[in-house]
Amino acid sequence: MSLPDFLIIGSMKCGTSTLQTQLAAQTNIYMTTPKEPNFFSDDAIYANGLDWYKGLFAGAKPYDLKGEASTHYTKLPTYPDCIDRMSNVLDSPKLIYMIRNPLARAVSHYIHEWTMGEMSGDIEAAFKKHPELIAYGQYAMQIEPYIKKFGRDRILLTSLENLKSDPHGTLTEIGRFLEIERPLIWQSEMSRVNASAERIRRFPLQELVFDNPIATKIRRTLVPRRIRDWIKSGRQMSERPQLSFELSQRLEAVFAEDRVKLQKLFPNYDGLERGYRFSCK
Repeated sequence: MSLPDFLIIGSMKCGTSTLQTQLAAQTNIYMTTPKEPNFFSDDAIYANGLDWYKGLFAGAKPYDLKGEASTHYTKLPTYPDCIDRMSNVLDSPKLIYMIRNPLARAVSHYIHEWTMGEMSGDIEAAFKKHPELIAYGQYAMQIEPYIKKFGRDRILLTSLENLKSDPHGTLTEIGRFLEIERPLIWQSEMSRVNASAERIRRFPLQELVFDNPIATKIRRTLVPRRIRDWIKSGRQMSERPQLSFELSQRLEAVFAEDRVKLQKLFPNYDGLERGYRFSCK
């Protein structure tokens, strides 16, 4: 059947792009293009129909293990219909949920939205206006509905911290979870994907002015390099934004409460101590 055997369901800014790239590089694992179909979450994409979704896996060979990675699947309350839609199509999918120090995740989330032009330059104001910066890092709240729907044994909890400190071991754990007999090999030559520090704030006419090959050629011909570099530097975030002490304290209290719930949901997971050292460095 042209349906996934497993899904990487988030969380946003927790290394899902890196993991997806590593899995796609393995023999007999097929990952979708685009990386994030967001089929079960986004109304407009879901309206394309199940045949459209199946078509994303049409390129898989008969014995390939098929997967996709969509962080929108753990973005409550933004996408409330995701789990019901998924359960109507997939009987018992294997789900990989990646987490990260929730404070660091929230700041990285803000940086992402800043580069996309969706949030202002004031991080304190952004946290007041956009509760999703906090909600997407309340991991117990996000994953508990999946446990109730599919069962805890169908979910692997891992983290960006694990992926960084022990990439080979983490990939091996994922291979066991997916019941892959051959060892999965970490591709060291692949750089980390989607690093926020390399991002540049997008303009409203980004695709027309900057992403257009013809416009790029004209710009490089007519505009001196030093001026182009000056404009580029003005669109880059010069340093990682810092949360105020008061906001950090408030967020730590929220995330600490959620951590207790997450530990109860996954009592055998031993990665929370490292992941919840509250530092946004």
